[in-house]
Order: sequence, then structure tokens, then C-alpha cells
Amino acid sequence: MEPRVLQVQPLDNFLLYLTFSNQEKKIFDVKPYLNKGIFRTLNDLSVFNSVKVMNGTIVWMSDIDLCPDTLYLESRHL
Repeated sequence: MEPRVLQVQPLDNFLLYLTFSNQEKKIFDVKPYLNKGIFRTLNDLSVFNSVKVMNGTIVWMSDIDLCPDTLYLESRHL
């Protein structure tokens, strides 16, 4: 099991600044997901910017989320 998300901050260009439970800070690029299924909703910046942490991962509108393992493994270090 990979570290879980403690904090999230939306950035420009559909990037997320994430702080994980092991104190690592990484950047996750959401752009590859924006044309897939329910993630299309995130093209609306007001929706994208409403991201929050819930149960160790991130969520939008409480029904769009990403696996915390994916967030950790596919994000890049600063």
C-alpha cells in the first residue's frame, strides 16, 4: 500500500500539488484523464478547483475520485 494523500492544491494547467502521508510532495497531471468518462467534468475549472481530500485520496463533488496508489505512483517529484 502506497502513502495516502494528506493535502491537495489545484494548480494551473490541470495539475495537482499533493502532500502524502510520508511527507513527500509531488505533482500529479490530470490532463491524461480529462477526455475519459466522468473525468470530462473536470474540464470545467470551477469543478477541477473544487478538489478536496477525503479518506486518503482526492475527490471532486464526492463522486469523482482517483485511486491513491495511482496518485502516488504516477505523480512526479518537485
